[in-house]
Amino acid sequence: MSIHEENYHENAVAAIADRRYEAAGNALARAGWTTLAEPRPGQDPFDADEKGWVGDGVTHLLTSAICYRVAGRPDRAASRGTEAGAVATDLKTALSHPTQQACLSELVADARLVGGSDDAAEAYEDAADAYREATESVDDPHDWSTTPLFVAAATPLQQVARSTANGEIAVSWEDLHGSDPSAPGRFLAHRATFKRQRFPTLLDAVVTEGYLAAPRGTTEYNNASYQCPRCGSTDVNWVAENVLCLRCSTPSERK
Repeated sequence: MSIHEENYHENAVAAIADRRYEAAGNALARAGWTTLAEPRPGQDPFDADEKGWVGDGVTHLLTSAICYRVAGRPDRAASRGTEAGAVATDLKTALSHPTQQACLSELVADARLVGGSDDAAEAYEDAADAYREATESVDDPHDWSTTPLFVAAATPLQQVARSTANGEIAVSWEDLHGSDPSAPGRFLAHRATFKRQRFPTLLDAVVTEGYLAAPRGTTEYNNASYQCPRCGSTDVNWVAENVLCLRCSTPSERK
């Protein structure tokens, strides 16, 4: 992360912890724009990149849209979703490997979902088809599924899912992928299928509840130095320079 992206992301996490979700959406939008301008120091966002660092920018925009949805601002969520989908589509001119193109199609589907579009399910099916068609270009799907682009594409879903699971990891890397990596197309296509089946329900749950957890960082159970003033938990989540309750994302206080 650049220093500006770090600052915006840190501000976004702090706003989520304070339940100021519209402010978090604003900060994440700025983090997204900053990352898209320069994914890594000295890196052009339109250069071919096997790691796909530019995907972090799309993820910030997606999470921004989710924050707006939770804040009761579907209008802004729709705009941010449209923006994220357009960026992911445009990046197909830079990230040209078939598997990366399929992942960008997955991100387009995510953008439609978080933006409130009715055609997200169809977009996930298109992404699954793209993964299956990319089979011959993939030797080991693990090599691709652990790159920053693919990790970035999993992050919004995982953050939403842990919001409904008492702060625990509710969607693992194993959940997202098929069971047989020797069939790369099916292995990776499971990502899009899983999202089509689970992401809408999870997103509806956080919007209805009006609560989005902070992203999960470094965690510790039964920390003797901190306690949550809201729920009393001593389980801690260190993320983006914030010390938060692992359970409810409230800023933890020193005992």
